Amino acid sequence: MAVRNILCVGLGDDAGAVASHLRAAGWEVEQVSDLLAAGRIQSHRHFPVSLLVLGAGHPVPDGALEACVKASKGSEWVAVCDSQALEKSEFRELILGFFFGYQTLPLDWPALALFLEHAARRATLRQRYYAQEHEAGALGMVGRGSAIKHLRQQIRKVAVTAAPVLIAGESGSGKELAAQAIHRYSRRSDGPFIAVNCGAISPSLIHSELFGHERGAFTGASSQRNGFIEAANNGTIFLDEIGDLPLELQTSLLRFLQEKTITRVGAVRSLAVDVRVVAASHVDLAEAVAKGRFREDLYYRLNVLPIEVPPLRSRMEDVPVLAEHFLRCCIGEGNTRVEGFRRQAIAAMLAHNWPGNVRELHNRVRRAVVMADQRLICPADLGLQAAERIEVLGLDAARTLAERDAICLTLTRVGRNVTLAARELGISRMTLYRLMDKHSIVQCAE
Repeated sequence: MAVRNILCVGLGDDAGAVASHLRAAGWEVEQVSDLLAAGRIQSHRHFPVSLLVLGAGHPVPDGALEACVKASKGSEWVAVCDSQALEKSEFRELILGFFFGYQTLPLDWPALALFLEHAARRATLRQRYYAQEHEAGALGMVGRGSAIKHLRQQIRKVAVTAAPVLIAGESGSGKELAAQAIHRYSRRSDGPFIAVNCGAISPSLIHSELFGHERGAFTGASSQRNGFIEAANNGTIFLDEIGDLPLELQTSLLRFLQEKTITRVGAVRSLAVDVRVVAASHVDLAEAVAKGRFREDLYYRLNVLPIEVPPLRSRMEDVPVLAEHFLRCCIGEGNTRVEGFRRQAIAAMLAHNWPGNVRELHNRVRRAVVMADQRLICPADLGLQAAERIEVLGLDAARTLAERDAICLTLTRVGRNVTLAARELGISRMTLYRLMDKHSIVQCAE
């Protein structure tokens, strides 16, 4: 058996015996006798499993325990305590909200060994999930489906050039995330990234906002001001909703793209700037050109490297992964006992059409974290109706739901024993771990 690390926080007389037993069982134990010491060691060392040993009759710690547990990100906590400790409501809530589980004194050593083994496996699964999520989300685009993989490939290709990029996609689909990824993987990554929503600036001010102005150029211009383009020098400027630019300003932007110079409002000299332009629009710019609302020459200047961010409804296989990602982000924002989604919630999300795209999914998950009364989110918490028929889903989404559902139901039926679940499903344990990783199954129930 491989050596595994565990932090043993012993408060009381039983800690020494527990630590000795763990060492004999093959664990590499780091033992501390107070929460301050635990916090110090957690600041520079990661433990997959942390064990709190609260000796018989020892008082339950106050807020220091909660702070210690929350500070140990990625560690699965297990408590050993007597039954009287569980009578304190604050301690019960902490166990329910942030611990993998607990064992009561006197200890059943085989049961504790099995419990810690399950906690270690869950920690490994969590670590593998976040490692893959970090790798896949290094571009800021979480997902594992073919559509998002293709988008990531396109981003990597266009990032290494200096040519303008035009990003198409519906509102809320993640166009700014794509622009940030292009900048992050470009040679300009050390320079500034300036995002400008062209549709959110008053038409009377947008010229000054983009190109800057000199002191006294107009009423209220009491000092010189650099514009967004100049602020992005040696970096990238992201012009979102560029289709909303007034026609007269489109001429100035075209000149900047051609000559790589800008002229502040009220200035007589031009300034050379080195800025890469990434533009985006949720409207069809080619159609806008045909209707005379967008300059044709500017369109072709911008449309050198076109990419399209797919809507969420075209990559439904990514919905469970995105939902889990947003859930983990929301959990990190505040105190909550929510741990995951019920299978009915996953089904409801897969049946929803997502007109608001990824932004809508993020907002619904944030709402659910606040509104949920239980540890697992249900459809009502998301503001969705429970899915009535699986036939309304696409084939890929139905297959994803069915596979995840079968794994969750089996794990629940066998008390989350992976060996028994793999046996019932007719697959190996490693295959089951891989599938749990694929479907981000950290917590799931009926």
